[in-house]
Amino acid sequence: MNRLLKLWETVHSSFWFIPGVMSAVAAGLAFGTVALDRAKSDEWRENFGFLYTGGAEGASTVLGTIAGSMITIAGVVFSMTLIALSLASSQLGPRLLRNFMRDAINQVVLGTFVATFLYCLLVLRTIRRAEDNLFVPHLAVTLGVVLAVASVGVLIYFIHHISLSIQADQVVARVGRELMRGIDDIFPDRLDPAAQDRSEEPVGTGLPPGFDEEAREVLASEGGYVRSVAIGALMQLATEEDVVFMVERGPREYVVEHRPLVRVWPAVRVTEHLVKRVNNAFSLGSSRTPGQDIEFSVDQIVEIAVRALSPGVNDPFTAVRCVDQLASALSLVAQREIPSPLHYDEHGQLRVVYSVVSFADIADSAFNQIRQNARTNAAVTIRLLEAIKAVAAFADRLDDRAALRRHAEMIARGAREGLPEENDRREVNQRYTAVIETLDGPGPGLGPRS
Repeated sequence: MNRLLKLWETVHSSFWFIPGVMSAVAAGLAFGTVALDRAKSDEWRENFGFLYTGGAEGASTVLGTIAGSMITIAGVVFSMTLIALSLASSQLGPRLLRNFMRDAINQVVLGTFVATFLYCLLVLRTIRRAEDNLFVPHLAVTLGVVLAVASVGVLIYFIHHISLSIQADQVVARVGRELMRGIDDIFPDRLDPAAQDRSEEPVGTGLPPGFDEEAREVLASEGGYVRSVAIGALMQLATEEDVVFMVERGPREYVVEHRPLVRVWPAVRVTEHLVKRVNNAFSLGSSRTPGQDIEFSVDQIVEIAVRALSPGVNDPFTAVRCVDQLASALSLVAQREIPSPLHYDEHGQLRVVYSVVSFADIADSAFNQIRQNARTNAAVTIRLLEAIKAVAAFADRLDDRAALRRHAEMIARGAREGLPEENDRREVNQRYTAVIETLDGPGPGLGPRS
């Protein structure tokens, strides 16, 4: 399954797959319409007045003109796409190139022009001008004209789409939507406000006695970033082999070849077959992907903000937009149940220990670099504290509130040291006081916070 997911990620992020599929469909359409023309061309010309009724010379000219213009426009579209990719890479960050390459609209637009060109070329070769062998595919030529008209509409929409897609606000919003989908996948269950026990379950709870001393490491057969971990496959394997797995490397982390992926207990049951299946449960690649790696999308937004705060760009408005998007994501995480790291089989036997990313980890990824680069920027510093206050209104777990308090203190301390204007420092201190009051006030489900 991991291999299929890796293949799909590669295909989905390519410029060749959708255009290739559309070209294949266009080729089949060309052969199909020509075959219909051979069978019922005269009958259709009598019954359908909208069909092309010209001769062979005119049909050749029409199709040749469409084919030539389509391949020319395809080159223009490809050039515009490369310019957009170049701008995105230089201004917003190279890691955002993947988002542009995954944009299905760009792929469909390129495929439309290539497919129309191929269709016209294949139909053009079937036209016969000789008197004894005259053949004009009237239906196929008519469909070629329809495709050309549709391609004009696609070109107009593409110009509109590409002009929007390189705007920083649109890029941040698109990455933000991807981040929200990732949160829904990783944290599907909403937090119960009435629940009393809000402490996270310790990873060491329920482990067999002597696990740390007796467990054996399973090493990675290759190096790369962990893109996904098939917990279901590990659960099935652990049940079959009657072992316990502790996952050592999760999504986001880089694994060096021949370094531990998991630890297995008892060690005597580790075989070559088990090692191979464990490696198959991990999807590794040369770059990170947002599938199970929520922090990848967070890092993309943070990178936009950090670049916006650099002296060469100096765009605090984009940085503020990024902070707002991160506040929305953290507010959603604060309302979701953090999955237990302990996974049991149907008989209640512990089989897999796997810790997903916590609220504090996501908050660190979201705030640390922006805070460090915004020490001398009053507007972004103030918005950071306002964002923390907004998230604090949803934070019900003690650990979550502690993480928010820690970041608010670091932001306020950095502002006192980095902002030269007294009024700016006063504004920051007011926002900081409001954050502390929110954190100490009544929570969504706990009542007064102590």
